[in-house]
Amino acid sequence: MSKRDYYEVLGVARDADDKQLKSAYRKLAMKYHPDQNAGNGEAEEQFKEVGEAYAVLCDADKRAAYDRYGHAAFENGGGGGSPFGAGVNPEDIFQDLFSQVFGAGGFGGRRRGGPQRGSDLRYDLEITLAEAYFGKDETIHVPQAVPCEPCSGSGAAQGSTPEKCDMCDGHGRVRAQQGFFTMERTCPRCSGKGKVIRKPCKECGGAGQVREERKLSVKIPAGVESGMRIRLSGEGESGTAGGAKGDLYIFVDVVEHDIFERDGPNLYCRAPVPMATAALGGEIEIPTIDGGRAKVAIPEGAQTGRKLRLRGKGMPSVRSSGQTGDLYVEMFVETPQNLSARQKDILREFCDCSGADCHPESEGFLGRIKRFWSGHEDEKRAN
Repeated sequence: MSKRDYYEVLGVARDADDKQLKSAYRKLAMKYHPDQNAGNGEAEEQFKEVGEAYAVLCDADKRAAYDRYGHAAFENGGGGGSPFGAGVNPEDIFQDLFSQVFGAGGFGGRRRGGPQRGSDLRYDLEITLAEAYFGKDETIHVPQAVPCEPCSGSGAAQGSTPEKCDMCDGHGRVRAQQGFFTMERTCPRCSGKGKVIRKPCKECGGAGQVREERKLSVKIPAGVESGMRIRLSGEGESGTAGGAKGDLYIFVDVVEHDIFERDGPNLYCRAPVPMATAALGGEIEIPTIDGGRAKVAIPEGAQTGRKLRLRGKGMPSVRSSGQTGDLYVEMFVETPQNLSARQKDILREFCDCSGADCHPESEGFLGRIKRFWSGHEDEKRAN
């Protein structure tokens, strides 16, 4: 069965802001929460659907990917199409969101001392336009939290182990009765972990993790554009208590080129054309993004601003294999300078060239001026 649109699930417009998203989620989560619908399997599924929609749309990076690619944005990074990655229990994420929106003491709280998924990481990568054209294999160094080796990630010193918290009896949360309601909050002694460390590891100070720089190889596809991101599933921060690792998102920024401007798969450049070549016709040579050269035929009588297209000389398409954009060359006719006396005399002979055949643009402009002045005089006489 195909998934419903996340905006439709929450009943909000596609331009809804964070406040509107949160308000819609609060109402629907309260309506379909399992504690409010005991034994209602359909309500439980709707609660999960609402949780997944809000989990994606409240995350700026995931929302941007969803807006651009829909559910397909999460189909190629592992996890069977889940927006949370492989090895992640969505219910843990939904419960975390529910607690953030309603508070840790909200109804239906669950234990949070179990495995927790690691945080996602972001890495900004700059590449040149030529690198974007060819694609490349890039090696990056990413600082991230990894399990502490001496304590194997437990946080406890060698020869000891974390002990069950005696305040919450290992549940990570404590309850208190307030009138008709049972309020639940994070255990203040173990911070929701359910365990306490009497003898912390000297290497990590009891955190169970240390910071380390990892070297990763990333394949940048040919045709990548600024703003695109590459997801490396499971290369984010390590989870706690055996939780799954987060993901690493690489955001690509293609720096501006000295010659070419890019618009999607097409490239644009401006090329000077000698005045004589523009008048008589001929050829000019321009560079191409692949490092080669291309000859451009200049038609006789070419004017500044005219664009000529070179098919297949643009950027490859990252989405459509085998398709390549075009290169558009905009001409500007260059007026010669520092002429010799003889050259000036030769050019003066062009002054005798007049009329629509020699200067069609000038003749057309002069004609419009004459009509403007004639109409202006007619209005003055009429008044």
